[in-house]
Amino acid sequence: MNPVDALERLRRDAAPLAAAFAEAGFPLYAVGGSVRDALLGMEPSGDDYDIDFTTSARPDDIARLMTPLCGALWEQGRSFGTLGGVVKDGHYKAEITTFRSEEYVDHSRKPTVSFGDSLDVDLSRRDFTINAMAFDVIEGALHDPFGGISDLTARRLRMPHDPERLFSDDPLRMLRAARFAARFHLEIDPTIVSAAIALAERLSIVSPERIQTELNLLMVTETPSEGLAFIVNTGLAEYFLPELPGLALEQDPIHHHKDVLAHTLAVVDKASPRLTLRLAALFHDVGKPRTRAFTASGVTFHHHEVVGARMTRKRMEALKYSQTLVDDVSTLVDLHLRFHTYKMGWSDSAVRRYVRDAGELLEDLNELTRCDCTTRNARKAAMLATRMDELERRIEELRAAEDMSKMRPALDGNDVMTILGVSPGRVIGEALAFLMEIRLNEGEIDREDATQRLLAWWAEQPRT
Repeated sequence: MNPVDALERLRRDAAPLAAAFAEAGFPLYAVGGSVRDALLGMEPSGDDYDIDFTTSARPDDIARLMTPLCGALWEQGRSFGTLGGVVKDGHYKAEITTFRSEEYVDHSRKPTVSFGDSLDVDLSRRDFTINAMAFDVIEGALHDPFGGISDLTARRLRMPHDPERLFSDDPLRMLRAARFAARFHLEIDPTIVSAAIALAERLSIVSPERIQTELNLLMVTETPSEGLAFIVNTGLAEYFLPELPGLALEQDPIHHHKDVLAHTLAVVDKASPRLTLRLAALFHDVGKPRTRAFTASGVTFHHHEVVGARMTRKRMEALKYSQTLVDDVSTLVDLHLRFHTYKMGWSDSAVRRYVRDAGELLEDLNELTRCDCTTRNARKAAMLATRMDELERRIEELRAAEDMSKMRPALDGNDVMTILGVSPGRVIGEALAFLMEIRLNEGEIDREDATQRLLAWWAEQPRT
């Protein structure tokens, strides 16, 4: 879609709101991402379709004008001048905010807000020039007081005013710079780099939840490495992800192999943009600095996957990730070398154990293993790819022969208690573990066979 058509669609979709605000005597401007993306010719789709607006109307007036068009409103941001809702006829999410300015005071984690009456003042407090453009959906005019269009054309990331002032007002903008640079492949203006270096410590006043959200958005861009490099080089990572700059060490100083950080960034970029997988790629080698040892045969990183999984869990918990995501990413880090332990071939038992341990993360684990190969040695890369192809083929063969979706013993705990005539206790877990070993080593067996083998096992157990 060309930019003219994209802006026209934006105005058409906003028409009901525009009419309501115009009739009440208020201006209404689309701002931020919807304008930027329209100028890039990007067409909104599905659940991602949302439009941010700004106006001189105060929250009470905004609510009065939005309610007939949206029904129920989201009012969590009312104290900041923001109300939101789904426009019934337009099928998009709208958020409308009163012209404002905001800043952080001292060491507060929350900004103070004041309302205003000037569009240009409102735009001046926005993070970057490419987001500081407004499209008048009533009159159809574009406002670009800070040169956002020329910066989009030049693929340049600048700020509408002094970066130190804007970063000081909201330190999270330093991480947003990383995200936008990565998402749109923008060259970051030197003044932004200098300001981020000078104010990196101020990131410590931002809540972990807001930092996590920004990091997540960065991690699912096309090339997160562009933003991650900025975060490391400016010192920002030290305040929320210190493990990342800690990876800047050579894997083998004697032969000057690429450093672990460069390898990590390459793995992140190779991985598909799924958050769980990308975070696992980011953390997969964080245990290397703590486990690096120099031996007669070279540099080793024994058990770095185990150490890295613990470090991953601790860091993700500090960033307030959900327990499910913490568990999944930590598991991938812990298992990312499992593939390499089967150098002599994959027995059926080994394949079953691999699938069982990976569980629902199998696809991500296989992709992480492939992405972890960043060698320039074509022969070695081809050999690793062939071995992974073989493993995936073996998994599919076993899946065709038996149910591997949820591997479990042929009997459950209630069956064990009934057959052995025992009460709940440690012996139940031991019996199920015995039956699970049979499942992993031999595949599926029927209940009758499982019962006989359980009784034989029970007969051999010492009685106390």
